[in-house]
Amino acid sequence: MAYEEFFEKLRVQLRKTESWPTVYMFKFIIPDDNRKFALVRKLFSSEAEIYHKYSRNGNYISVTGKEVMTSAEEVIDKYKQAAKIEGIISL
Repeated sequence: MAYEEFFEKLRVQLRKTESWPTVYMFKFIIPDDNRKFALVRKLFSSEAEIYHKYSRNGNYISVTGKEVMTSAEEVIDKYKQAAKIEGIISL
């Protein structure tokens, strides 16, 4: 599935299932790298709740961020920003 196709399907799904504004939960997995972790944290505002957990072997970090989003577009924009971080996996 193409990148834009994925986001269009997500947009439709979010508009159907969410009422805005809402607290949206983002989940990412990144390699254990301080710079990449800082970039993921920077995606979120100071009001967001951010949790992280290291993988069993310590090679990866799972990052969960909960933040108030005002629209499906805002959610998609955050995923697009995250996609610029090398090695990130968005869940």
